[in-house]
Amino acid sequence: MSKNISANQTCNLIKNSQFVELSLLISKLRSGIWLFGIPSWLFGIADRSVALFSDGYISPIEVLHLFTASFFFMGWLSLKPETETSLDSSEVGALQSYQYDSPLRQHEVYLSQAQARMLELKKQHLISQEYILPVPYICQIYHLLNLKHLETVHNFSLNNLKVIKVSQLQPTTIGGKVKFQTVLVSPFNALRIWRQPIVEVELILHTPYTVELRIPVYNNKKIIVIFNALPLNNNEHRFLVDIYSNLEWPKPMLQGILHFAACLTLFEDLPYLHQLAQRNIQRLFNSGKGSNQETMWLFRRFVDLYGASLEGSQQVRAIEAEEIDESVLSSSAIANN
Repeated sequence: MSKNISANQTCNLIKNSQFVELSLLISKLRSGIWLFGIPSWLFGIADRSVALFSDGYISPIEVLHLFTASFFFMGWLSLKPETETSLDSSEVGALQSYQYDSPLRQHEVYLSQAQARMLELKKQHLISQEYILPVPYICQIYHLLNLKHLETVHNFSLNNLKVIKVSQLQPTTIGGKVKFQTVLVSPFNALRIWRQPIVEVELILHTPYTVELRIPVYNNKKIIVIFNALPLNNNEHRFLVDIYSNLEWPKPMLQGILHFAACLTLFEDLPYLHQLAQRNIQRLFNSGKGSNQETMWLFRRFVDLYGASLEGSQQVRAIEAEEIDESVLSSSAIANN
């Protein structure tokens, strides 16, 4: 990790943390007010009902009062706050409850940064998936930040998709962003149902735990995938996948497609991740430092920022094996699928 994080960036991260806490407080306050209103309106309706029949004479004015109270009660029910804005029950709940003795400084602030980004996309949220994977966290990060894995590990699910050009490299204080062009080689690629044959994709390293993938689709819409890789111990990590989109497709159909796609890609990932875990993880850092390939730039940025802290931790020293051969790993992962 970089030794000096700028004061301005630290201030922004703290503000994001405060934003998450404020959002939770406002959500609870709104829900509390709404719940308090329900018995209040029910009491009003009961009071008008008793008044209507108490004297044995039905007055038009009292009937109007009863219908007015009933109308406002139905309106109050329709104003129910969306429960999805609550962090406790949403996809960011796993981040909020996450505990780990991390070697990285500002560990809590990084988690708050991820929560803030997920809250920004809240209205577009479609699916969440969560897994406990028996491989070190750094293997998942290496996998996510290596653009070539789209061509090799996911050769089947992406149907020979190719990375043809890296168009932009943009470092940030605690991460970085890569823009790259991908092409659908096959005319029968299923991905053509929602994207052009050639599009520019963005891959963003928000924090040492959070990676975002932005995929443009038709009519200026987007599909956004946020990956959170949270270390549990030296040999396990929690892997969270959240997918967002402003596509105007029927939501149940879109959710079904995305759940299937996410499960398929994870199935492809597992052999590759296990092979990474069986090698010397120290070599991952060395490959990041020594590689000049643009497709590895984002992992190299990760190593520059956080490598010193992670290299000195037990997590990196845990596994000793031979040097990684990328071509062998990739072809073996495809063969195992």
